[in-house]
Amino acid sequence: MTDPADDPAISAHSTTSGMVGGGFYNANSATQWKAIEAVLPFVDEAANTLPTTSFTNGNGTVCLADFGCSEGLNSIAVMQRALAGLLPRTDRPVQTIHSDLPTNDFSRLFVNLRPGGRPVFDGARVYSAAVAGSMYDQLLPDRSLHLATTFNAIGFLSRRPVEVLPGYICLNGPSAARANGFVSSEDRHIFAEQAKRDVADFLKMRARELVPGGKLLVQVFGANEVARTCDGIYDLLNDAVLAFVATGEISRETYDRYYQPVYMRALEELTAPVSQEAYGAAGLFRIDGTRSYEIPVPFNTRFDADGDLERYATDYVNFFRAFTQSILETALPEGPGRSSLVDRIYNCAKDLIRATPELYPFRYIAIAMLLTRTG
Repeated sequence: MTDPADDPAISAHSTTSGMVGGGFYNANSATQWKAIEAVLPFVDEAANTLPTTSFTNGNGTVCLADFGCSEGLNSIAVMQRALAGLLPRTDRPVQTIHSDLPTNDFSRLFVNLRPGGRPVFDGARVYSAAVAGSMYDQLLPDRSLHLATTFNAIGFLSRRPVEVLPGYICLNGPSAARANGFVSSEDRHIFAEQAKRDVADFLKMRARELVPGGKLLVQVFGANEVARTCDGIYDLLNDAVLAFVATGEISRETYDRYYQPVYMRALEELTAPVSQEAYGAAGLFRIDGTRSYEIPVPFNTRFDADGDLERYATDYVNFFRAFTQSILETALPEGPGRSSLVDRIYNCAKDLIRATPELYPFRYIAIAMLLTRTG
């Protein structure tokens, strides 16, 4: 296995090289959009309540930034919503910044920003740019940003807090219904604390970049009292990987070191760093609103309507392949057969769904908070 810390495709303060590119993530992000769509009223509130006195920074530009933009489909849609509320409130030029890891497919993003060679955003005052880097670092000048958003990206931890996780591939452990593995209580505590520190680091970096009164919207997949977004999808991926452990194509050592460094927070875990002194970000922001919610999953809805198991298996697996593949591939030993093995693992997952879809029910829980920069 390649150590993620030494992999040139993994940036500092990142545990993934990003989403699958080439249009694959955009094509398989309808579920993520449903989760974003549910909090668009927060986007409207932010755009409509930014104080006009904050509309001047060093160069007189109003700046909007989305952290974790991937190939841009959902990021652009959010910016369009924000601009609809913001442009009538200022005569200043506006810059949209779309940020993701250096290994992100920015070529696809740029095509989406200028479809047909024309700007995707209406208005002669809107200019777009991209910034590469980890969202856990400062990426923009001090007090240059007015509205910041991030959707789902903060669910990926900034570092691997343990070297091995021998019982399962996801930090929160398997679903209660499937129970196909284990994560110790000690490790769960480590992951929960790392997740809070990551939120705090993200808040500290955005606090430097935002003007006083600036707005920050944080949304991410999560958990509530009855369900977790990891249930089903990681049970399925875990079973598929274990099928190749059983054949000897993946060693037990590789399996023990491999895990997806994503954490499903409850809402109180997301908001804790905003006010708790222990994490070093208390007082930087005021909470304007929070939400914990569940969204209908498009591929579930379609399967319920038409019963097409073949399409359901493809849609289900492609959905989570889009954000798990790079981490899985990095975890496997380098060699000419690695890409083929990755394909066969996801094909195995499709076979498992076709055979027993009832073993892998999936629900999408999301959490969000809208913040104002104090000071």
